[in-house]
Amino acid sequence: MRAGRLLKLLMTLQTRDKVTARELADVCETSVRTLYRDIEALSEMGVPVYSERGSDGGYRLLDGYRTRLNGLSAKEAEALFLAGIPGPAKDLGLYPTLADAQLKLHTALPEKLRQGADRLQSRFLLDAPNWFSEQEKADGLPDLMTAVLEQRRIRMNYRSWTGERERVTEPLGVVLKSGAWYMVARCESDLRTYRVTRIRSLTVLEETFERPDHFQLAEYWQASQRELEEKQYPVLAELRLSEIGMKILSYVSSTYAMERAEVEPPDDDGWRRVTIPVVRQSIACHELLRFGPEVEVLGPPELREDMIRKIERMSGYYRSG
Repeated sequence: MRAGRLLKLLMTLQTRDKVTARELADVCETSVRTLYRDIEALSEMGVPVYSERGSDGGYRLLDGYRTRLNGLSAKEAEALFLAGIPGPAKDLGLYPTLADAQLKLHTALPEKLRQGADRLQSRFLLDAPNWFSEQEKADGLPDLMTAVLEQRRIRMNYRSWTGERERVTEPLGVVLKSGAWYMVARCESDLRTYRVTRIRSLTVLEETFERPDHFQLAEYWQASQRELEEKQYPVLAELRLSEIGMKILSYVSSTYAMERAEVEPPDDDGWRRVTIPVVRQSIACHELLRFGPEVEVLGPPELREDMIRKIERMSGYYRSG
């Protein structure tokens, strides 16, 4: 266990210019006192670790010191190669760089770990888009990625549902979601999410910007997804479903809705009462019509009445024929 901690300590020192004892202890998930002993152990092993005192002090390695990646476990080596997904890297204009980095990593690995990484790459493929849809073609992604990495503002013509307009934004990150690329950016002091394929033209400006303090892309994306889902599912529907209806529900409902569904035990007829969040009423009614006779809408009353009207209208089509 200590060997793994020492390796993490060494890799952290290699990737950062100077780190405080408290920061290193947090990374290694240990106490500061144990961290001091680990630093001493690295020094005894010949690793040139230096300490700098003062308010701006910390630990650092001798300039130019590097170690080969021979401390990786088999699973860690496989995970590193698994992270190199070619499709998104190509969209971002990073595929040649990724290929070069993987070649260097492949060469540095011991033979046994190299074989495991090769085996995983040949047996795992990520296909991000949903069935019957393709990953979007976002031609401006390489320029956008440059702006994100260099913290440069962009001027873009963006087409939303209200029309097309010019905006100057500060791009903070890009996200690939179900085959679609999104940009998270600061615009007029607000954080917003833009779909990259709706950017009609993009110019990377010379002006730079400072990223917001404490901004974390993953945290922002998760929070915005939750907020979007709550807005998309404002209605709590009460349903009565047959056994077949329950199967249909599991196929057509989103993960968000299924995680929040309340399902009662089956009654004497094998039907279950289900309370589940659904999209706004006008769309929910059309979605529930897909269940045919395998569902009965119990509430809310407005949704039940809307279902009755639509079913009567459909029935009229067939009777008149």
